[in-house]
Amino acid sequence: MNLRKIKTIRPSLRTMEGGGFPVRRPFPVQDLIQLDPFLLLDEMGPVEYEPHKAIGAPEHPHRGFETVTYLLTGEMEHKDSWGNYGKLKSGDVQWMTAGSGLVHSELPSEQFQKSGGRMHGFQLWVNLPSSEKMSTPRYQDTPSERIPEVQTSDGKTKLRVIAGEVFGTKAVIETKIPILYYHLHLLPGADVTIPVPASYNVFAFPFSGNGSVHTEEGPQSVREGDMVWFERSEGDVRFSLPATEQNGWELLLIGGKPVEEPVARYGPFVMNTQAEIYQAFEDFQAGKMGTIRS
Repeated sequence: MNLRKIKTIRPSLRTMEGGGFPVRRPFPVQDLIQLDPFLLLDEMGPVEYEPHKAIGAPEHPHRGFETVTYLLTGEMEHKDSWGNYGKLKSGDVQWMTAGSGLVHSELPSEQFQKSGGRMHGFQLWVNLPSSEKMSTPRYQDTPSERIPEVQTSDGKTKLRVIAGEVFGTKAVIETKIPILYYHLHLLPGADVTIPVPASYNVFAFPFSGNGSVHTEEGPQSVREGDMVWFERSEGDVRFSLPATEQNGWELLLIGGKPVEEPVARYGPFVMNTQAEIYQAFEDFQAGKMGTIRS
C-alpha cells in the first residue's frame, strides 16, 4: 500500500468572524496564507445561542472565488443582490460561485432566532482560475437528503460525498475545478484508506475526537482541531480509530487540483492582480455588484 507522506500537522487558530461568531481556522494564518486551490477553511462554532441572540454575517460583497457552506446543525438564511434566496438546515450544503461579484448576507433564520439552539458548520473558500473569475454567479443549494453517503464494508466508516467521487459514489454538486470534499465518521475499530489523485493538494481537518493518520512509517496521532496537510505525490490517505476508544472520530478530507496562478486578495475579493482588486472595490462602491432588496 502506497500512502502519502505528511507535510505538516498544525493547530488551528481560534478567532471571531462575521457579526462576531466564533470560528476555528486552520488557514489562512500568518505562515500559511493559502493551500492552493483553497483560500480559507473556518469551522463555525459549535456555539449554543439563547433565543434572539444568534448572529451571522451581515451584507458583504464577494468576487473571484467560491464559498462552500456546510451546516451540521442550525439554520441559516441567504439573500443576495441578484435576487436569490435560500435556507440551509442541518446537513445541507450551499456551493456559491461569486464569480463577477455580488453582495450577500448569511444570517440565522427567523425561526432559529426565535428558538435559539446549536449552530455548527464549515465554510470553505475555493479559488477560481482567471478564466472563471468574472463568470456569472451561481448557487447550488443542496439539501441533506441529496448528499450521497457511502459506508465501508465493515460498517465502521461512513462518508458523506460533498464533492468528488469515492468508492464508486459520486457527488451531485458540480465544481468549477477538480475537487474532493468528504465528511468522514469513523467508529471505534475503523481503519479506512481513501484514494486521492496525485495532482491534488489534500488536507484533513478532524473536528470531533482524536484518531490516527497513517504513513509508510506507521500511525501518527492527530488531535481534534489539528490540520493534517499531506505532501502532493502518489499515494492514498489512511485513517484509523482504536477499538478501545469510547467515541467516534469525525473529520473533513478536502483536496483539489491547484490553480497555480498569481493570487491578489484583500478582504472579500480574490483576483490575480492588485489592479483587479482596486477595480473590484471601485465596482462595489459604484453599486455595480447590486444591493440586497428586502
